[in-house]
Amino acid sequence: MRALALAAVAVGIGGIVNAAQAADRQDFTQIERGHYLTDAGDCYSCHTQFGGKPFAGGRAIPTPFGTLLGANITPDVDTGIGGWSDERFYRAMHDGVSGDEYLYPAMPYPYYTKVTREDAAAIRAYLATIEPVRNEVHSNQLRFPFDVRASMKGWNSLFFGPGEWQNHADKSADWNRGGYLVEGLGHCGACHTPKNAMGGDENSQHLQGSVLQGWLAPRIAGESWSVDDIAEYLKSGTNALATASGPMAEAVENSTSRLSLADLRAIAVYLKDQPAAAEKPPAALAADDPLMQAGKAIYADECAACHTLDGSGIARLFPSLKGRASVQAAHADSLINVVLNGTRAAATPGAPTAPAMPAFRWNLTDDQVAAVTTYIRNAWGNAAPAVSADSVKAARQAMAQR
Repeated sequence: MRALALAAVAVGIGGIVNAAQAADRQDFTQIERGHYLTDAGDCYSCHTQFGGKPFAGGRAIPTPFGTLLGANITPDVDTGIGGWSDERFYRAMHDGVSGDEYLYPAMPYPYYTKVTREDAAAIRAYLATIEPVRNEVHSNQLRFPFDVRASMKGWNSLFFGPGEWQNHADKSADWNRGGYLVEGLGHCGACHTPKNAMGGDENSQHLQGSVLQGWLAPRIAGESWSVDDIAEYLKSGTNALATASGPMAEAVENSTSRLSLADLRAIAVYLKDQPAAAEKPPAALAADDPLMQAGKAIYADECAACHTLDGSGIARLFPSLKGRASVQAAHADSLINVVLNGTRAAATPGAPTAPAMPAFRWNLTDDQVAAVTTYIRNAWGNAAPAVSADSVKAARQAMAQR
């Protein structure tokens, strides 16, 4: 669930933490707990450049306002966070501030603020044990005027409310643990909640799905899958119904696959209890529609060998396309993206094969991609709006720019 497209842009703050809550550099139990919590927060994905040293920063994260680079959070004193106090680290997570500067919400402090001080101290203790890497990163690559950090004071007043997670007395222990992970460290809403023009969450549509960087982060509120299906998907990257791809595959590899089944089941319990927005299903395109007929022929030639003629796929290897909510979403971004550019499933201990789908941008025209995706979205009982060749062309151009 994570995320994809999110950078942690952390810079200095000062202060001294209460000694009882400080990160104990010698407490192995706390360090191991911090390792687990760091995985839960998916810190690796945003703070590790492709091919680079873990947590040394430099990964470019595109946003609608320009590019940010993930910060170096290794214990290097000069270019990392080795010289930080525990209070400085806590305030970066909890308040999104750095001395007289503000962090950008691409570092998901609007979610991390819900993390307890004790858990933040454990994360800090773990990060102090990793290899220090000298790598100076200038995180702020935003264009003017968004590069002016002082503007974040106004943004925070509109869209940010600091405060730790509070358990709900009327809910189960699993529900509360799941809520703490989903709304806090897991920062699931950062991808799965639509953003307004200023980059703030549309809270009225919390966890109802969003589109970013050419991928659909689908609705996860009120998920129809069983608790076991959700837990298996998050643990292995696949289940009998679907296979993670794109940014979600990365989130599974680097984060959720490393969590305990108890925590994954708690996440599932929480998500299934969240209200889902009412959606009026569209009417499916007629099978004799010319676009459907063209798409059917292309599907038989290019797709059926793996996904089968009836769209049911092969469980835990090639995902089913029949009845998939993400396939029938109002936005076809992910489906177009996968057909054009291919994808690779997550590689996890539970599902190490990581099957890949080839790219078809080299041999299918925009009209052909529009036809086959329209067919997939309206065959086998599916129903969704038709895909236009213009939408495919725009996706192709956007990918080339990225």
